[in-house]
Amino acid sequence: MNAADHNHKKFNVNKSLCISGINEVLIFRMNDVHYMKLALKLAAKGQGYASPNPMVGAVLVKQNRIIGQGYHRCCGENHAEVNAIENATEDVEGSTLYVTLEPCCHHGRTPPCTDRIIQHKIARVVIGSVDSNPQVACRGIRTLQQSGIEVESGVLEREYRAFNEVFFHYMETGLPFVTIKYAQTLDGRIATAEGQSQWISSPPSLKFVHRLRARHDAILVGVGTVLQDDPELTVRLVRGRNPIRIVVDSHLKIPESAKLLRTASQTQTIIATTQNSTAPRAKLLAEMGAHILRIDADAQGRVNLKKLLEAMASRNVSSVLVEGGSQIITSFLKHNLANRLIAVIAPKILGRGTDAVGDLQISDLGAARKLTFQKVSRLGEDIIIDSRLAQPRQKTAGGPDAIDS
Repeated sequence: MNAADHNHKKFNVNKSLCISGINEVLIFRMNDVHYMKLALKLAAKGQGYASPNPMVGAVLVKQNRIIGQGYHRCCGENHAEVNAIENATEDVEGSTLYVTLEPCCHHGRTPPCTDRIIQHKIARVVIGSVDSNPQVACRGIRTLQQSGIEVESGVLEREYRAFNEVFFHYMETGLPFVTIKYAQTLDGRIATAEGQSQWISSPPSLKFVHRLRARHDAILVGVGTVLQDDPELTVRLVRGRNPIRIVVDSHLKIPESAKLLRTASQTQTIIATTQNSTAPRAKLLAEMGAHILRIDADAQGRVNLKKLLEAMASRNVSSVLVEGGSQIITSFLKHNLANRLIAVIAPKILGRGTDAVGDLQISDLGAARKLTFQKVSRLGEDIIIDSRLAQPRQKTAGGPDAIDS
């Protein structure tokens, strides 16, 4: 089953149908909220490692005592519920399980969590949110109920969905969650008129960016950024995994001396190009360790970014960090392909230089791209604005299959 084809309608209908069979109430027991908050904190420990699976935390409580805790550490490993059971300090029979996401009921890389819950005779399960994965989507809840287990759902659901926005977006749209990040001067320049951009932001902001990289499945730049800055696009200033590196290069202009190619054997590197790029050049880059991904061209003969995102989603890439340059940033915004925008604003003025965002062909102020500021903070000398972009999302014809976790 393809999540992009089926999940919008299926998720909404299934949730409305199964709610009547769940003890979902507006006012929860005070302890339920308390223990779910603990489960949310546990879930956060999987950030940067659980993807494309969701971050999930679980707490086992018996006679008002916590007897077990767990979280989903990494895709392919035990789920949070199983870890909580295995970490329990006493028999879990008759206990209450608090878990941020509906337990799975299908065989993937691991057995169904519902089987373990039933096997260990847990009496009650409190869930943060129904799972959007079409392989689960209320089936886990029904499986537990049919075994006589009391189930309540929706505890801190809004908080959990916001916290796990990447997973829910990926499952419900069939596209990766896209974050645009750029560092700019106060007057909106990301480089000087001569193209110099290293470094506009302060050292603490650079560390923040490396943390962002570690929390995304992939990082994307245009070939212009490679030609200008020769970046590594790896995680070096913090602990974390290196994301897949994607270079949008419609005509395979990337030089063989690029750091990205010299390290392609250590960190997965994808060169996204069009069907019209030359085969000999593609073969040479592939021999250097890069994966050549041919994507249909858009009307301008460049890589179609929407189709590129669809291709990455089919490879279980649930989140993409776009780091530039200006042309790529503008294209993502123009085609409504971005979900989050992070602007690092340095206390500098350049005057003439490269704009962070180019022409979006907006002549009416009412058509301006609207953002919601989620967080504004100071880091070193810089101001960090973390925002979400509002735009209509459409189902795609292609996207990820249901995650086999």
